[in-house]
Amino acid sequence: MYLCSKIKQHSTMYDQLREDTLYIMLYAAVTTTAMLTSCYLLFRRGNAIAPGVTPPARLRRWVAAFLAVFVVNHIWYMGPTFFLTSDEDIMMTDLIGGLIDSITFFPLAIIVLFTMLQDRRRPLWPVAVMVVPLIVEMVWCIASRSIVLLPVFIVYILLMSIGLIIYMVCALRQYGRWLRDNYADLERKEVWQSFVVLAIMLLVFGIYALTGRSLAYEYILQVVVVVLIGYLLWRVETLSDLSISQSLSVNEEMTTTEEQATNKDLGSLLQRYCIDTQLYLQHDLTVIQLAKAIGTNRTYLYQYFSSQDTTYNAYINNLRINHFISLYRKSIATKCSLSAKQLAIDSGYRSYSTFALAFKQRMGQSVTDWMRNNK
Repeated sequence: MYLCSKIKQHSTMYDQLREDTLYIMLYAAVTTTAMLTSCYLLFRRGNAIAPGVTPPARLRRWVAAFLAVFVVNHIWYMGPTFFLTSDEDIMMTDLIGGLIDSITFFPLAIIVLFTMLQDRRRPLWPVAVMVVPLIVEMVWCIASRSIVLLPVFIVYILLMSIGLIIYMVCALRQYGRWLRDNYADLERKEVWQSFVVLAIMLLVFGIYALTGRSLAYEYILQVVVVVLIGYLLWRVETLSDLSISQSLSVNEEMTTTEEQATNKDLGSLLQRYCIDTQLYLQHDLTVIQLAKAIGTNRTYLYQYFSSQDTTYNAYINNLRINHFISLYRKSIATKCSLSAKQLAIDSGYRSYSTFALAFKQRMGQSVTDWMRNNK
């Protein structure tokens, strides 16, 4: 009885949508936007939003595929929305749409999240394993022309989502540690914010798919889709391709004598080739580049920083903050007024917000408070 009422509710909602010209125009505009964005990501070689950033080509392709699939699904659902009137036809179209989502939309959404993490290439076969039960359930529903298994479908999606969230939280923590071990600048590299935003948006989609629908909710969903398309485009074009830095790797094969000498002299080598030369002021300085500069191996740098109870990122930030303090004191002594933002840029930072966060973590107070107390 409950399932029959849900079908009737959907049928009534579709009747309302057919008579809403504004919604039809919005629906078509969203579909067209997704299609154009997919083509842009797939065929354009340049980067319009952040020309100075080289984004991961792999992520670009997967997001293009995700949006292309979204277009196909959106077109498919035009059937019950605009053309079909029979409750049974609407139910079957929705079930087939659910099968298409299970084969394409859900796995591609997960793959996009995985591809944002560039510390390693994660295998994609577990994604296929996760969606197989969804596909089996939807095939059974279509073959039997019944939605009796729909509650099982819903429960499985919820369990799969919980498992994915747990996995992504652990993966993001691992990714964060990897970034701090390898990169001095984390701008355009961290992705935990993207996970939060995408998780919220996918939650909206989940509520849409698993609960009762209404005309107002259909409008909200289309707006969310537009935001999602814009966000994915921004994320793809502003996320740095970290595989470029990995290609700078030096030969990591070293003799035992070289290893012993490196472990013994790393402190003096860093002083000579990083601190004295102010190499730490170089934007996007990686641990591989630093290892090459001092003639050692990044593995030994990891071990050295670990023995000093720090990370590569913290080490570089410490040098840059010391440089900022030195510049500030010189400007005070010479009565040359310079803004904190300019001093931060002169200290090797691209972003003042990144500097301000690092400064507060190091000094225990904000930049403004520290400067006020050290005039």
